[in-house]
Amino acid sequence: MSGPLVRSGSRGLCRGAALTLVFASVLVTAAATGSLPGGEADPSARGVTHGSGGPAGPDGPELRSRSVSSTVDRDDVADAAAEAVADGKSGTEAAEEVVSRSGDRWGAVYDQREYEEFEQALDGSYTGVGLSARRAADGRVAVAGVRTGGPADAAGVRGGDLIRTVDGRPVDGRPVSEVVALLRGDDRDAVPGSAVVLGLQRGDRRWSVTPRRARLSTEPVTVRRLAERKAATVSGAGTPAVLIKVGSFTRGAGAKVRDAVREAPSGDGILLDLRGNAGGLVGEAVTAASAFLDGGLVATYDVRGEQRALYADPGGDTDRPVVVLVDGGTMSAAELLTGALQDRGRAVTVGSRTFGKGSVQMPSKLPGGSVAELTVGHYRTPGGRSVDEKGITPDVTVTEGAQQRAETVLSGLGGGS
Repeated sequence: MSGPLVRSGSRGLCRGAALTLVFASVLVTAAATGSLPGGEADPSARGVTHGSGGPAGPDGPELRSRSVSSTVDRDDVADAAAEAVADGKSGTEAAEEVVSRSGDRWGAVYDQREYEEFEQALDGSYTGVGLSARRAADGRVAVAGVRTGGPADAAGVRGGDLIRTVDGRPVDGRPVSEVVALLRGDDRDAVPGSAVVLGLQRGDRRWSVTPRRARLSTEPVTVRRLAERKAATVSGAGTPAVLIKVGSFTRGAGAKVRDAVREAPSGDGILLDLRGNAGGLVGEAVTAASAFLDGGLVATYDVRGEQRALYADPGGDTDRPVVVLVDGGTMSAAELLTGALQDRGRAVTVGSRTFGKGSVQMPSKLPGGSVAELTVGHYRTPGGRSVDEKGITPDVTVTEGAQQRAETVLSGLGGGS
Protein backbone atom coordinates (compact mmCIF):
# COMPACT_ATOMS: atom_id res chain seq x y z
CA MET A 1 0.00 0.00 0.00
CA SER A 2 1.63 3.18 -1.18
CA GLY A 3 -0.62 5.74 0.46
CA PRO A 4 -2.22 8.83 -1.06
CA LEU A 5 -0.53 11.03 -3.63
CA VAL A 6 -0.70 14.80 -3.26
CA ARG A 7 0.49 17.93 -4.99
CA SER A 8 1.75 21.10 -3.43
CA GLY A 9 0.72 23.43 -6.22
CA SER A 10 2.74 25.07 -8.98
CA ARG A 11 5.75 25.37 -6.73
CA GLY A 12 5.41 21.81 -5.52
CA LEU A 13 7.98 19.14 -6.08
CA CYS A 14 6.75 17.35 -9.21
CA ARG A 15 7.60 13.91 -7.99
CA GLY A 16 5.11 11.28 -6.87
CA ALA A 17 5.32 10.00 -3.40
CA ALA A 18 3.29 8.27 -0.83
CA LEU A 19 2.62 9.86 2.50
CA THR A 20 5.78 9.61 4.54
CA LEU A 21 6.96 10.35 8.01
CA VAL A 22 10.32 11.93 8.39
CA PHE A 23 13.30 11.04 10.65
CA ALA A 24 15.60 13.76 12.47
CA SER A 25 17.71 16.18 10.43
CA VAL A 26 21.22 15.07 11.23
CA LEU A 27 20.13 11.51 10.52
CA VAL A 28 18.94 12.36 7.05
CA THR A 29 22.32 13.51 5.89
CA ALA A 30 23.85 10.61 7.77
CA ALA A 31 21.62 8.17 5.96
CA ALA A 32 22.97 9.30 2.63
CA THR A 33 26.56 9.03 3.74
CA GLY A 34 26.62 5.83 5.70
CA SER A 35 27.28 7.73 8.88
CA LEU A 36 24.06 6.90 10.71
CA PRO A 37 24.03 6.20 14.41
CA GLY A 38 23.90 2.45 14.71
CA GLY A 39 25.58 1.79 11.39
CA GLU A 40 23.89 -0.12 8.61
CA ALA A 41 20.66 -0.68 10.48
CA ASP A 42 19.85 3.01 10.55
CA PRO A 43 19.85 4.42 7.02
CA SER A 44 16.28 5.11 7.30
CA ALA A 45 16.43 7.13 10.28
CA ARG A 46 16.15 10.74 9.35
CA GLY A 47 14.50 11.91 10.04
CA VAL A 48 12.93 10.25 8.43
CA THR A 49 13.17 12.87 10.25
CA HIS A 50 15.64 14.74 8.28
CA GLY A 51 14.43 11.27 11.59
CA SER A 52 13.50 10.51 9.13
CA GLY A 53 11.04 10.77 3.45
CA GLY A 54 8.84 9.32 0.86
CA PRO A 55 8.89 7.22 -2.17
CA ALA A 56 9.66 9.04 -5.37
CA GLY A 57 7.38 8.93 -8.36
CA PRO A 58 5.98 11.08 -11.16
CA ASP A 59 2.80 12.45 -9.62
CA GLY A 60 3.42 14.50 -6.53
CA PRO A 61 5.45 15.22 -3.40
CA GLU A 62 5.90 13.21 -0.28
CA LEU A 63 4.43 14.07 3.05
CA ARG A 64 6.74 13.68 5.97
CA SER A 65 6.07 13.78 9.67
CA ARG A 66 8.07 15.47 12.40
CA SER A 67 7.78 17.44 15.58
CA VAL A 68 7.52 21.21 15.00
CA SER A 69 6.48 24.29 16.86
CA SER A 70 5.15 26.44 13.99
CA THR A 71 4.91 26.57 10.23
CA VAL A 72 6.18 28.73 7.39
CA ASP A 73 4.49 29.53 4.10
CA ARG A 74 6.14 27.71 1.20
CA ASP A 75 5.61 30.68 -1.12
CA ASP A 76 7.73 32.88 1.18
CA VAL A 77 10.53 30.32 1.03
CA ALA A 78 10.25 29.97 -2.75
CA ASP A 79 10.21 33.76 -3.26
CA ALA A 80 13.36 34.15 -1.16
CA ALA A 81 15.12 31.45 -3.18
CA ALA A 82 14.00 33.00 -6.49
CA GLU A 83 15.26 36.45 -5.52
CA ALA A 84 18.62 35.04 -4.46
CA VAL A 85 19.00 33.08 -7.71
CA ALA A 86 18.11 36.20 -9.73
CA ASP A 87 20.86 38.08 -7.89
CA GLY A 88 23.38 35.32 -8.60
CA LYS A 89 23.33 34.07 -5.01
CA SER A 90 22.53 30.74 -3.43
CA GLY A 91 18.81 29.96 -3.39
CA THR A 92 19.44 27.21 -0.86
CA GLU A 93 21.05 29.56 1.65
CA ALA A 94 18.29 32.16 1.23
CA ALA A 95 15.62 29.53 1.77
CA GLU A 96 17.42 28.18 4.83
CA GLU A 97 17.44 31.67 6.36
CA VAL A 98 13.66 32.03 5.94
CA VAL A 99 12.99 28.57 7.39
CA SER A 100 15.33 29.16 10.34
CA ARG A 101 13.48 32.39 11.22
CA SER A 102 10.06 30.77 10.89
CA GLY A 103 10.08 28.75 14.08
CA ASP A 104 9.34 25.58 12.13
CA ARG A 105 11.52 23.42 14.35
CA TRP A 106 11.99 20.62 11.85
CA GLY A 107 11.70 22.60 8.64
CA ALA A 108 14.71 22.00 6.42
CA VAL A 109 16.22 22.88 3.05
CA TYR A 110 18.40 20.51 1.03
CA ASP A 111 20.41 21.15 -2.07
CA GLN A 112 19.64 19.00 -5.08
CA ARG A 113 22.42 16.49 -4.45
CA GLU A 114 21.54 16.03 -0.79
CA TYR A 115 17.94 15.35 -1.66
CA GLU A 116 18.84 12.90 -4.42
CA GLU A 117 21.09 11.01 -2.03
CA PHE A 118 18.34 10.89 0.54
CA GLU A 119 15.96 9.42 -2.03
CA GLN A 120 18.57 6.76 -2.78
CA ALA A 121 18.85 6.04 0.94
CA LEU A 122 15.11 5.39 1.01
CA ASP A 123 15.73 2.73 -1.62
CA GLY A 124 18.04 1.06 0.88
CA SER A 125 21.37 2.20 -0.53
CA TYR A 126 23.82 5.01 0.11
CA THR A 127 27.35 6.14 -0.74
CA GLY A 128 29.74 6.18 2.19
CA VAL A 129 32.49 4.40 4.05
CA GLY A 130 30.18 2.45 6.34
CA LEU A 131 30.70 4.04 9.73
CA SER A 132 28.47 5.91 12.16
CA ALA A 133 29.62 8.86 14.25
CA ARG A 134 28.65 10.11 17.70
CA ARG A 135 29.71 12.69 20.26
CA ALA A 136 31.97 11.08 22.88
CA ALA A 137 31.68 11.86 26.60
CA ASP A 138 34.71 14.17 26.40
CA GLY A 139 33.15 16.13 23.53
CA ARG A 140 35.26 14.62 20.77
CA VAL A 141 33.80 12.77 17.79
CA ALA A 142 33.98 8.99 17.96
CA VAL A 143 33.06 6.08 15.72
CA ALA A 144 29.73 4.71 17.00
CA GLY A 145 29.70 1.65 14.77
CA VAL A 146 31.22 0.13 11.65
CA ARG A 147 29.38 -1.74 8.92
CA THR A 148 30.76 -5.26 8.59
CA GLY A 149 32.52 -5.67 5.26
CA GLY A 150 32.36 -1.98 4.42
CA PRO A 151 35.30 0.26 3.45
CA ALA A 152 35.90 1.50 7.01
CA ASP A 153 35.84 -2.06 8.35
CA ALA A 154 38.32 -3.18 5.71
CA ALA A 155 40.58 -0.26 6.66
CA GLY A 156 40.66 -1.40 10.29
CA VAL A 157 38.36 1.24 11.78
CA ARG A 158 36.59 0.04 14.92
CA GLY A 159 33.79 1.30 17.13
CA GLY A 160 35.12 3.66 19.81
CA ASP A 161 37.96 5.00 17.68
CA LEU A 162 38.22 8.79 17.89
CA ILE A 163 38.01 10.72 14.62
CA ARG A 164 40.70 13.41 14.76
CA THR A 165 40.67 14.64 11.15
CA VAL A 166 38.83 14.13 7.86
CA ASP A 167 40.94 14.90 4.78
CA GLY A 168 43.34 16.78 7.03
CA ARG A 169 40.67 18.96 8.62
CA PRO A 170 40.45 18.78 12.44
CA VAL A 171 36.97 17.79 13.63
CA ASP A 172 37.22 18.58 17.35
CA GLY A 173 34.56 21.13 18.21
CA ARG A 174 32.60 20.56 15.01
CA PRO A 175 28.98 19.35 15.17
CA VAL A 176 28.61 15.69 14.27
CA SER A 177 26.52 16.79 11.27
CA GLU A 178 29.51 18.71 9.89
CA VAL A 179 31.75 15.69 10.36
CA VAL A 180 29.18 13.64 8.46
CA ALA A 181 29.28 16.22 5.66
CA LEU A 182 33.08 15.97 5.49
CA LEU A 183 32.84 12.18 5.32
CA ARG A 184 30.36 12.52 2.49
CA GLY A 185 32.53 14.93 0.52
CA ASP A 186 31.57 17.60 -1.98
CA ASP A 187 29.85 17.15 -5.33
CA ARG A 188 33.04 15.82 -6.91
CA ASP A 189 34.03 13.48 -4.09
CA ALA A 190 30.70 12.00 -3.01
CA VAL A 191 30.86 9.16 -5.52
CA PRO A 192 31.80 5.48 -5.22
CA GLY A 193 35.55 5.01 -5.49
CA SER A 194 36.49 8.42 -4.11
CA ALA A 195 38.96 8.39 -1.22
CA VAL A 196 38.67 10.04 2.18
CA VAL A 197 41.59 10.27 4.63
CA LEU A 198 40.62 9.64 8.25
CA GLY A 199 42.92 10.60 11.13
CA LEU A 200 42.08 8.25 14.01
CA GLN A 201 43.06 7.62 17.60
CA ARG A 202 42.69 4.47 19.71
CA GLY A 203 44.15 4.88 23.16
CA ASP A 204 47.64 6.31 22.69
CA ARG A 205 47.90 5.17 19.08
CA ARG A 206 47.35 7.71 16.30
CA TRP A 207 47.23 6.77 12.64
CA SER A 208 45.52 7.49 9.33
CA VAL A 209 43.58 5.32 6.91
CA THR A 210 42.26 6.05 3.43
CA PRO A 211 39.08 4.07 2.73
CA ARG A 212 37.28 4.57 -0.57
CA ARG A 213 33.60 5.37 -0.58
CA ALA A 214 31.34 2.64 -1.90
CA ARG A 215 27.70 2.12 -2.78
CA LEU A 216 26.37 0.24 0.23
CA SER A 217 23.04 -1.50 0.64
CA THR A 218 21.07 -1.83 3.83
CA GLU A 219 18.79 -4.49 5.27
CA PRO A 220 16.00 -2.70 7.13
CA VAL A 221 14.21 -5.88 8.24
CA THR A 222 15.79 -8.92 9.86
CA VAL A 223 13.93 -12.04 10.93
CA ARG A 224 14.91 -14.87 13.23
CA ARG A 225 13.12 -17.53 15.20
CA LEU A 226 13.72 -17.36 18.92
CA ALA A 227 14.84 -20.60 20.52
CA GLU A 228 12.14 -22.52 22.32
CA ARG A 229 12.43 -22.46 26.07
CA LYS A 230 10.13 -22.85 29.03
CA ALA A 231 7.79 -19.87 29.18
CA ALA A 232 6.80 -17.99 32.30
CA THR A 233 3.18 -19.13 32.28
CA VAL A 234 1.04 -20.95 34.80
CA SER A 235 1.21 -24.14 32.78
CA GLY A 236 4.90 -23.76 32.07
CA ALA A 237 4.31 -24.50 28.40
CA GLY A 238 6.10 -22.42 25.84
CA THR A 239 5.97 -22.10 22.06
CA PRO A 240 8.53 -20.50 19.75
CA ALA A 241 8.26 -16.93 18.51
CA VAL A 242 9.49 -15.06 15.46
CA LEU A 243 11.45 -11.87 16.14
CA ILE A 244 11.00 -9.27 13.39
CA LYS A 245 13.41 -6.35 13.78
CA VAL A 246 12.56 -3.30 11.65
CA GLY A 247 15.42 -0.81 11.63
CA SER A 248 13.69 1.63 9.27
CA PHE A 249 10.80 1.88 6.84
CA THR A 250 12.71 2.19 3.59
CA ARG A 251 11.12 0.95 0.37
CA GLY A 252 10.12 -2.70 0.58
CA ALA A 253 10.29 -2.90 4.39
CA GLY A 254 6.53 -3.26 4.79
CA ALA A 255 6.35 -6.16 2.36
CA LYS A 256 9.20 -7.90 4.19
CA VAL A 257 7.30 -7.63 7.47
CA ARG A 258 4.18 -8.99 5.80
CA ASP A 259 6.09 -11.89 4.26
CA ALA A 260 7.78 -12.70 7.56
CA VAL A 261 4.39 -12.95 9.29
CA ARG A 262 2.96 -15.13 6.51
CA GLU A 263 5.96 -17.45 6.58
CA ALA A 264 6.13 -17.79 10.37
CA PRO A 265 5.33 -21.36 11.53
CA SER A 266 1.76 -21.90 12.61
CA GLY A 267 1.31 -21.13 16.29
CA ASP A 268 4.34 -18.87 16.60
CA GLY A 269 3.85 -15.50 18.23
CA ILE A 270 5.40 -12.35 16.76
CA LEU A 271 7.81 -10.06 18.57
CA LEU A 272 7.97 -6.88 16.48
CA ASP A 273 11.04 -4.86 17.48
CA LEU A 274 10.73 -1.17 16.56
CA ARG A 275 13.34 0.13 19.00
CA GLY A 276 15.62 2.72 17.43
CA ASN A 277 13.43 2.88 14.32
CA ALA A 278 13.44 6.55 13.33
CA GLY A 279 10.72 6.12 10.72
CA GLY A 280 10.74 6.31 6.96
CA LEU A 281 7.97 5.87 4.42
CA VAL A 282 4.51 5.85 5.93
CA GLY A 283 3.22 3.69 3.08
CA GLU A 284 5.63 1.00 4.23
CA ALA A 285 4.38 1.34 7.82
CA VAL A 286 0.80 0.93 6.59
CA THR A 287 1.79 -2.20 4.66
CA ALA A 288 3.40 -3.54 7.84
CA ALA A 289 0.21 -2.78 9.78
CA SER A 290 -1.75 -4.67 7.12
CA ALA A 291 0.18 -7.82 8.07
CA PHE A 292 -1.63 -7.83 11.43
CA LEU A 293 -5.00 -6.24 10.61
CA ASP A 294 -7.96 -7.25 8.47
CA GLY A 295 -8.49 -3.82 6.97
CA GLY A 296 -9.66 -0.82 8.93
CA LEU A 297 -8.19 2.48 10.03
CA VAL A 298 -4.44 2.87 10.57
CA ALA A 299 -4.22 6.65 11.04
CA THR A 300 -5.82 9.96 10.15
CA TYR A 301 -3.94 13.08 9.12
CA ASP A 302 -4.57 16.61 7.93
CA VAL A 303 -2.92 18.63 5.20
CA ARG A 304 -3.59 22.33 5.67
CA GLY A 305 -6.89 21.54 7.36
CA GLU A 306 -8.08 18.85 4.94
CA GLN A 307 -8.73 15.59 6.79
CA ARG A 308 -7.55 12.31 5.25
CA ALA A 309 -7.17 8.71 6.38
CA LEU A 310 -4.95 5.67 5.88
CA TYR A 311 -6.41 2.16 5.86
CA ALA A 312 -4.91 -1.30 6.15
CA ASP A 313 -5.39 -3.83 3.40
CA PRO A 314 -7.77 -6.68 4.29
CA GLY A 315 -6.54 -10.20 4.93
CA GLY A 316 -3.90 -9.71 7.61
CA ASP A 317 -3.16 -12.30 10.29
CA THR A 318 -5.41 -11.42 13.22
CA ASP A 319 -4.85 -14.61 15.23
CA ARG A 320 -1.19 -14.63 16.22
CA PRO A 321 -0.25 -12.96 19.51
CA VAL A 322 1.88 -9.86 18.89
CA VAL A 323 4.13 -7.83 21.18
CA VAL A 324 5.73 -4.60 19.95
CA LEU A 325 9.02 -3.41 21.47
CA VAL A 326 9.52 0.39 21.52
CA ASP A 327 11.82 2.98 23.09
CA GLY A 328 12.73 6.65 22.89
CA GLY A 329 14.28 6.04 19.45
CA THR A 330 10.96 4.83 18.01
CA MET A 331 9.85 7.72 15.80
CA SER A 332 7.55 8.89 13.02
CA ALA A 333 6.33 6.02 10.83
CA ALA A 334 7.30 3.55 13.55
CA GLU A 335 5.07 5.45 15.99
CA LEU A 336 2.23 5.44 13.48
CA LEU A 337 2.46 1.63 13.26
CA THR A 338 2.75 1.27 17.04
CA GLY A 339 -0.27 3.50 17.63
CA ALA A 340 -2.37 1.61 15.12
CA LEU A 341 -1.66 -1.82 16.62
CA GLN A 342 -2.12 -0.50 20.17
CA ASP A 343 -5.39 1.36 19.51
CA ARG A 344 -6.83 -1.50 17.48
CA GLY A 345 -6.10 -3.92 20.33
CA ARG A 346 -3.90 -5.99 18.06
CA ALA A 347 -0.68 -5.90 20.07
CA VAL A 348 0.72 -5.34 23.54
CA THR A 349 3.45 -2.70 23.55
CA VAL A 350 6.50 -3.10 25.80
CA GLY A 351 9.41 -0.76 26.50
CA SER A 352 9.69 2.98 27.12
CA ARG A 353 7.82 6.01 25.79
CA THR A 354 8.42 6.72 22.11
CA PHE A 355 9.98 9.90 20.72
CA GLY A 356 6.85 11.85 19.72
CA LYS A 357 7.19 12.90 16.09
CA GLY A 358 3.79 13.25 14.47
CA SER A 359 3.64 16.34 12.26
CA VAL A 360 3.24 16.10 8.51
CA GLN A 361 5.67 17.82 6.17
CA MET A 362 5.66 18.27 2.43
CA PRO A 363 8.72 18.80 0.24
CA SER A 364 8.58 21.54 -2.41
CA LYS A 365 11.07 22.19 -5.19
CA LEU A 366 12.59 25.66 -5.08
CA PRO A 367 14.16 27.87 -7.79
CA GLY A 368 17.73 26.74 -8.26
CA GLY A 369 16.95 23.05 -7.66
CA SER A 370 16.93 22.85 -3.85
CA VAL A 371 14.08 21.30 -1.87
CA ALA A 372 12.33 22.71 1.20
CA GLU A 373 10.44 20.51 3.63
CA LEU A 374 7.78 22.46 5.50
CA THR A 375 5.13 21.48 8.03
CA VAL A 376 1.58 21.19 6.71
CA GLY A 377 -0.32 19.17 9.33
CA HIS A 378 -0.40 16.33 11.88
CA TYR A 379 -1.50 12.72 12.10
CA ARG A 380 -3.46 10.85 14.77
CA THR A 381 -3.81 7.23 15.80
CA PRO A 382 -7.08 5.32 15.16
CA GLY A 383 -8.21 6.31 18.66
CA GLY A 384 -7.70 9.99 17.88
CA ARG A 385 -4.46 10.43 19.83
CA SER A 386 -1.80 12.88 18.71
CA VAL A 387 1.75 11.63 19.27
CA ASP A 388 3.48 14.89 18.37
CA GLU A 389 5.75 15.93 21.25
CA LYS A 390 3.94 13.36 23.43
CA GLY A 391 4.98 9.98 22.11
CA ILE A 392 3.25 6.71 22.88
CA THR A 393 3.31 5.22 26.36
CA PRO A 394 3.68 1.42 26.15
CA ASP A 395 1.25 -0.93 27.88
CA VAL A 396 4.15 -2.39 29.84
CA THR A 397 6.85 0.11 30.78
CA VAL A 398 10.35 -1.28 31.23
CA THR A 399 13.81 0.18 30.61
CA GLU A 400 16.17 -2.72 31.26
CA GLY A 401 15.70 -6.24 29.98
CA ALA A 402 12.95 -5.09 27.64
CA GLN A 403 13.23 -7.98 25.20
CA GLN A 404 13.17 -10.57 27.95
CA ARG A 405 10.08 -8.91 29.42
CA ALA A 406 8.48 -8.79 25.98
CA GLU A 407 9.10 -12.51 25.50
CA THR A 408 7.45 -13.21 28.85
CA VAL A 409 4.44 -11.11 27.89
CA LEU A 410 4.22 -12.88 24.54
CA SER A 411 4.27 -16.24 26.30
CA GLY A 412 1.35 -15.13 28.44
CA LEU A 413 -0.58 -14.23 25.30
CA GLY A 414 -0.23 -17.78 24.03
CA GLY A 415 2.97 -17.51 22.01
CA GLY A 416 6.62 -16.71 22.47
CA SER A 417 9.82 -18.37 23.40
